[in-house]
Amino acid sequence: MKSEQPSGVPMSPVMGWLMLATCLASAAACGTSDAVDDAALAGSGGQENPSNHRAGAAGSGSAAAGSSSAAAGSSGAAAGSSGAAAGSGSTGTGVAGAAAFGNDVAGSGHGGSAAAGSGSGGSVGLGGSAGSAGKASATSDILVPTNGALLGQYYGDASIEATKAKLGRTLPVHLTYWAWADDWTGGATKADFAAGRIPLVNWEPAGIDFKMIVNGSLDATIKARAAGAKALKEKFFLDFAAEMNGDEAWSGNDAKLYVDAYRHIHDLFVAAGATNVVWAWCPNVTDTDGTNAATLSYYPGDDYVDWTGVDGYNWGGGDWQSFSEVFKDIYPLLAGKKKPILIGEMASSETAGNKSAWINAMIPSLKSDFPLIKGVIWFDVNKERDWRISSSAATESAFRAMAADPYFSQ
Repeated sequence: MKSEQPSGVPMSPVMGWLMLATCLASAAACGTSDAVDDAALAGSGGQENPSNHRAGAAGSGSAAAGSSSAAAGSSGAAAGSSGAAAGSGSTGTGVAGAAAFGNDVAGSGHGGSAAAGSGSGGSVGLGGSAGSAGKASATSDILVPTNGALLGQYYGDASIEATKAKLGRTLPVHLTYWAWADDWTGGATKADFAAGRIPLVNWEPAGIDFKMIVNGSLDATIKARAAGAKALKEKFFLDFAAEMNGDEAWSGNDAKLYVDAYRHIHDLFVAAGATNVVWAWCPNVTDTDGTNAATLSYYPGDDYVDWTGVDGYNWGGGDWQSFSEVFKDIYPLLAGKKKPILIGEMASSETAGNKSAWINAMIPSLKSDFPLIKGVIWFDVNKERDWRISSSAATESAFRAMAADPYFSQ
């Protein structure tokens, strides 16, 4: 659900990796691990262009991007993904926290990383609080925050500057919407990078026959965007055809056709060297039948997705749901992919409930129920419901307090 669309590796390679991973894990245990490179969050942007409603990009096939480099923390052990010394032993089979994202980056679609990361158990337990020896560069490759979660917004009510004045800060992620033919690699996205924001580009193929994507008929447009994305150099999120399992029905709710089209686009970007693209896959919180029976049939595969995601709302009235209730059914499906999770769109209605209390409950719910959610984007507009952060003085106050919380300090 979006807003109206204007135009607009003498020893075997495996043993070498294991020895290096062990050394790095020891370093982590002694407290000598590297600090996470927060600079990855300092470059980003996106444009105001609302719509209607891997071999992964961050280092796909590239050892330099952390796909098969133990030094980048992708071996798992150094990332705290398999060793108690790295701090993740207590949650090795759970889905709490993010210490082992270094192994996930390496092991899920970034090419040639099996020897470095697989078998360490790191991509199973994304939990643990230490293990920063690997997490430093590996997580920054796909924009995973060091702590807590990223907070972002679609600015459909007030401008970025006006919202900054209201909240006392600029949120780190900027969601924008673009039609198929729009060049989203230009001025507005560059402006976000210049301002230190991370662009979340929502690319919407309205009116596009996905068979034409798959058969190559639309390659000229795809290659042009890939070249433009590469030229941006900095990391940003790309969310292609969000809510594909829901009423957006970009591929006519044909899951295989959607997956084939997504993979085709992704592969052309990788071939063009656009490895700065961080691929987000954001289905609707439910399928068209109100369940999640078909949701994962739209999943392009671990090699094609950096962040899984979801768009979901509290519609209020007789359908009032708490923040936890909105996402509790789909979360286990997404968490099973062992990747960071992005809420690509979300908000709450004011009707038949307490919206400020709803907002106040978000961070506690994220900490206790949804530890793999590492990014949250608020849809700030008065549309089907009054989703605005300023729908009342109480909700604005609650949102301002939430935005100032250390959990969203990135």
